[in-house]
Amino acid sequence: MSGPTPREGVLEIPMYVPGRSRAKGHERVVKLSSNESALGTSDEAVAAYRAMAGELHRYPDGAAADLREAIARVHRAGGNALDPENIVCGEGSDEIIHLLVAAYAGPGDEVLHSTHGFVMYRLSALGVGATPVAAPERDWTPDVDALLERVTERTRLVFVSNPNPTGTCLPRRELARLHGGLPANVMLAVDAAYAEYVTRDDYASGIELVGAADNVVMTRTFSKAYGLAGLRLGWCYGPAGVVEVLNRLRGPFNVTAPAQAAGTAAVEDQAFIERARRHNETWRGWIQDELRHLGVPYIPSVTNFVCAEFPDEGRTAAAAIEHMARDGVLVRDMNAYGLPDHVRITVGLEEEVRAMARSLKTFLE
Repeated sequence: MSGPTPREGVLEIPMYVPGRSRAKGHERVVKLSSNESALGTSDEAVAAYRAMAGELHRYPDGAAADLREAIARVHRAGGNALDPENIVCGEGSDEIIHLLVAAYAGPGDEVLHSTHGFVMYRLSALGVGATPVAAPERDWTPDVDALLERVTERTRLVFVSNPNPTGTCLPRRELARLHGGLPANVMLAVDAAYAEYVTRDDYASGIELVGAADNVVMTRTFSKAYGLAGLRLGWCYGPAGVVEVLNRLRGPFNVTAPAQAAGTAAVEDQAFIERARRHNETWRGWIQDELRHLGVPYIPSVTNFVCAEFPDEGRTAAAAIEHMARDGVLVRDMNAYGLPDHVRITVGLEEEVRAMARSLKTFLE
């Protein structure tokens, strides 16, 4: 077959497989497969989105000024509000991650991440011809020593998911130690997609490191706690030099007007986020208690999901997923993360997590 040849590495990129949303024989399903918001979306965000219906013929604000200013007012570092000039908004945090890799890495360079970190780090590296390098984890958590041992003169970026897709997180001192061990020319990108759900006192999203260094950037998303996954909205906070680079690379209107309006209203409705956090604390704990009662090992989580393990050859993760799908309950395999024995269960509404537990119990019986 003739035709243009893609860049080396592009054909190595596996197709991203999203969480399942359908089950044969069920018109309605319990979807616990994509780590979506259990409580949906803030009423204020929905109203702001609807209010844009008459403005769809207008280009959005290319600078997303109102959204950046709202984010800056709500989030703080060292007791001070963020500077909106140090914020870049994007089409989900996925776009920010891809822009960072495209800006700072290419053929011959390395992009370092932990084994079970977000899959987009590897895919973005391959997309620009760079080499993704995975460092082993300890207790399902990024291992600072393992990451630092793999830094070479070719390393351009180090991505750390905090929290991790396994549900764990690095404490503040370990994140600072990782940054302290990196050369000044290596970018540390802290992906804090699930930060809103973490209540531990020793957790750090990376926001304070950004204000103290020129080689740290933090990425966040509106797809999880804020319940705006359908709008694809994310942002990052970084040093002025990095922000300038990202603004040169991103599309001029990369965030739609409805997404900007909904995002601005959502970030200002912190009462909704607090309700989401309380709900998550309650029902994540309930899921873990149920797994423990059923004898199913799991990774203790600080996020809005729990990774359960099915190491028994007679009761595999794949079999558990299919059994629950037949009951109309959808959960996520972890094959893309190299964890074929694990199933990821999103924290949903009370009736949803109870339905999941009933289905899982019949599977184990």
